[in-house]
Amino acid sequence: MILTGATIITVDPQRRIFRRGGLVVQNDRIVAVGPEDEVLAAHPGQERVALDGKLIIPGLVDTHVHQAQAMIRECADDMALIQWLCQRVWVLQGAYDHEDARVSARLCIAEMLRSGTTTFLESGLAHRYGFEGVAEVVRDSGIRACLSKKVMDISTYATQDNAMPVGLRETRAESLLTTLEIFDRWNGAADGRIRVWFGPRTPGGVSPELYREMVAEARARGMGMTMHLAEVEADRRFLRETYQQSPMEFARSVGLVGPDVVLVHMVWLGEEDIRILAETGTHVSHNPSSNSKLASGVCPVPRLLAAGVNVALGCDGGPSNNTYDLVEEMKLAAVIHKAVSLDPTVVPAETVLEMATINGARALRWDDQIGSLEVGKKADLVVVDLDRPHLAPALNPVSALVYAATGADVESVMVDGRWVVRHGELLTIDAARAVAEARERAQRLYAATGIDPGPRWPVL
Repeated sequence: MILTGATIITVDPQRRIFRRGGLVVQNDRIVAVGPEDEVLAAHPGQERVALDGKLIIPGLVDTHVHQAQAMIRECADDMALIQWLCQRVWVLQGAYDHEDARVSARLCIAEMLRSGTTTFLESGLAHRYGFEGVAEVVRDSGIRACLSKKVMDISTYATQDNAMPVGLRETRAESLLTTLEIFDRWNGAADGRIRVWFGPRTPGGVSPELYREMVAEARARGMGMTMHLAEVEADRRFLRETYQQSPMEFARSVGLVGPDVVLVHMVWLGEEDIRILAETGTHVSHNPSSNSKLASGVCPVPRLLAAGVNVALGCDGGPSNNTYDLVEEMKLAAVIHKAVSLDPTVVPAETVLEMATINGARALRWDDQIGSLEVGKKADLVVVDLDRPHLAPALNPVSALVYAATGADVESVMVDGRWVVRHGELLTIDAARAVAEARERAQRLYAATGIDPGPRWPVL
């Protein structure tokens, strides 16, 4: 098919934008992209899809997602991170069964697809969630994903001893060895749309010996690894007091550095940490909404970019962000660093769009296939409706997208050359059913754990 009439932001190496472009999709690939008249002349007689007044961008790549937390959004608003985690989020997740995880994953993916995310990195699925059910939801939805399985052998969190509830604790065998079995079954599944990664817990939740064993297993298989690091000041203090190392010195000591590693949050960094990130080619997932809501601080993105570190973007989870809308996340990523630095020129809109597309693809080692609209790459793309008052006049489409749009402006989404959202309708997931099941399951979960997520004002 030929998509015609739209403005196309390619994010290709030349960063070309076609004001009235044409894009040809054959099977799962892009076979032509350029000015509409040239594309039509070179491909006569093909089915045309008129997209006048629309914007086409590469599919968005979310590099930090907790699928299991979609069902418990708003469970711990306005709380500090350690209490948020230990008193609410982990308690609820520690009561999940396989169906809870499946329902939450379906809700999460429905939201991501509807708002333009075509690829995501799951940060770490617990053993109790049942990897199979979650992977089946990913497969059937049509989305592209790196699914990380949690690795741990200690139940502490930074300075909090035995913080993790019994329901979430795992042994080396349950975490590491199970992941290797999952890799053999699921890596490359769904026509290559699923990849299996390791998702170790933060330092304090994994022994140095297990980290090193995991890294060796990952490198032997070409697996990616992702981990939260330096999210709060307590993380940095724990590493200094326990190992006499900074966050990145510790990561380097256990092998968790390199192009196959995505480190998340990365708020509490020193200059030496930034130097190690740059020298090793380790990727950073920036999560501005989560870090702001939990008052963790602000990742030093301008300094990371200046050092040559690849920075991508992530929404995190339901309780820490409350949405999985990566379009909305782009605006905060663009403005927060201006406020902190008192410099309105830092992290411009173009840089943020790169973070949400090609930088994310590079972090997942998928940039040869996705992240930009180029001939030979996968047909993963998003159609945004520019004919809306809050986006007009859209003379600068990058600005309109980053500073004015939200995921609600997404009209259609294609993954692997297949429409998964068309004219605002999810084609692969029953959205109404996903919402109803999540609501029912969440109410049951809150009742079982005795947690009340209701408002602090009286409900009559």
